[in-house]
Amino acid sequence: MNISELKFHFKSSLKGVFPSEEVQSFFDILSAKYLNLTRLEIALNPKIQISDENQNRFKEAIARLEKEEPIQYIIGESEFYGMIFKVNNSTLIPRPETEELVEWIISENNYEDRNIPILKILDIGTGSGCIAISLAKNLMNSEITAVDISEDALKVAQENARKNNVEVNFLQMNILESDIFSYSTRTFEDKYDIIVSNPPYVRELEKSEMHPNVLNYEPETALFVKDDEPLLFYKTISALAKNSLKQNGKLYFEINEQYGRELLEFLKGEGFINIEIRKDIYGKDRMVKSNMG
Repeated sequence: MNISELKFHFKSSLKGVFPSEEVQSFFDILSAKYLNLTRLEIALNPKIQISDENQNRFKEAIARLEKEEPIQYIIGESEFYGMIFKVNNSTLIPRPETEELVEWIISENNYEDRNIPILKILDIGTGSGCIAISLAKNLMNSEITAVDISEDALKVAQENARKNNVEVNFLQMNILESDIFSYSTRTFEDKYDIIVSNPPYVRELEKSEMHPNVLNYEPETALFVKDDEPLLFYKTISALAKNSLKQNGKLYFEINEQYGRELLEFLKGEGFINIEIRKDIYGKDRMVKSNMG
């Protein structure tokens, strides 16, 4: 089978499952990953022969795509902030909105003076490590700790840190534990310049609005909160921040668009100042920053 025949088979198999533009995108991604061929190279060389092994890889990918498994899980990686991150069903697939949060943090804290003190940062609910690693890669003199409840997610995050040549201190813990401050580590005794979190914020009742490729494959514990406690993680993390941020330290959140104003009022009541809500590329309230008063 040559590449042209493979492409025809691929598109025919997924016709009606996805829009044609998306099928083409999937084929381009898989061709780059499995065959090391660009779209242009394929167009210029339609008779390139495909080995049996690679034909089988495409057949397996087709079967998984037919079940609406995300392409990122099929190839085992996702691009985020100009870097490649390993992902699997223990981690969320990094979103463009989270890149915007990272960009906000970097733009406000990227000091060029090498004599500034170390910038201490805590990332809560790190998942694949995309936020922590991106900050470590781009913020001079930063020292970053990242925590998550999932041991499997932390294994992925540690591998991503190695692949991207940065140092991050990863720790496993459940921030909702009532005895969080009695942890043997000094994580929450330290004083941080920045605390950032993209915690679970999708309400259970919103499941009906979500696509199967998210519901059936991405980890529920990283996505959902109970309907009656939509701000659970934000309130817990804010309490930690009050004890662990330096004076005028910064707290950054990614948020559910429906609870931006409610979170703003909560943070104001907790004594945080300079509270700002920002919209994402889709015009939805998606990020909040505040300072320790």
